Amino acid sequence: MDNTARLRSVRWSILDRALIREGQAPREALRETVDFARQAEALGYHRFWVAEHHAVPGVAGSAPTVLAAAVAAATHRIRVGTGGVMLPNHRPLVVAEQFGVLESLFPGRVDMGLGRSVGFTAAVRSALGAEKADADRFGEQLAELLSYFDGTGPLAAPPATGLWVPAFVLAVGEGAGIAAAHGLPLVMAHLGDEDRMLAAIDRYRSEFTPGSHGDRPYLVLSVNAAVAATAEEAATLQLPEAWATVYSRTRGVFPPLEPPARVAARRFTEREQRLFDQARASQLHGDEHQMTDALGTLIARTGADELLLTFGDGYPGRLDSYRRVARLAGLRPEHAT
Repeated sequence: MDNTARLRSVRWSILDRALIREGQAPREALRETVDFARQAEALGYHRFWVAEHHAVPGVAGSAPTVLAAAVAAATHRIRVGTGGVMLPNHRPLVVAEQFGVLESLFPGRVDMGLGRSVGFTAAVRSALGAEKADADRFGEQLAELLSYFDGTGPLAAPPATGLWVPAFVLAVGEGAGIAAAHGLPLVMAHLGDEDRMLAAIDRYRSEFTPGSHGDRPYLVLSVNAAVAATAEEAATLQLPEAWATVYSRTRGVFPPLEPPARVAARRFTEREQRLFDQARASQLHGDEHQMTDALGTLIARTGADELLLTFGDGYPGRLDSYRRVARLAGLRPEHAT
């Protein structure tokens, strides 16, 4: 199978984290997310997911089930979900009820992506009533959450009880084993350290236990990928997010995105340069020919069933990048956007 055929053999979806640009109000970023979902649907993408971040100046998406409801109400066909709801921050019963409401209002279109991360700082964890150790209870919380849907839980949880909402586990390392043990699809981030990534995928497949949620492993690979007319243009599109990642690791907070030109002109310290190179290592960028090869090779190496694109820069060029990917993947647009 050549790389063009590989791109057309998998599903293509989008994770939007409602990143805030410098000078932009959070409400504007949230409205852009809803508008972007309409555009993604028109381009033929399969899913549109939103994420959960708390007390982050550069991210507006703090309430994923609420934002997912707005996205679902503004679209018609595309599947809508979370990438993901972080179970250590919530009671499983409340999460079940929220997704039960979503599925009741938008039947057959809702996905339940679930993660085990806790707040980035001690202050955020305290405000959420969560501790680092709570991540170790993820498997237990996941089992409780699923029990409310299949009616085996400690109590009834209408409207969730009896509904089918596909669950996905966002994980690396230990979390891959949890996804396998529960027979659930795995959402794995594309890592700069591909050996670590492939080891986690292999573990997931080897330990997968078929059950009511699926009879075979299903891998969704989350990839930060940008496509433009030239490789240089594509690389420039991802600079703001890479720098924001460096900023968060050196100053403890993920900031609003700076314009690409300003990031390109920055003089990094030795530590910043090292972290910047690490952030860039997991980003893929190029022209259409280069990205056909890069993405096709990645599909071949991982055996991914679906790619979840996470390129979230709101500066001009993002929509063009997603249009180019849709064309490479052979997606069928609903109408011009």
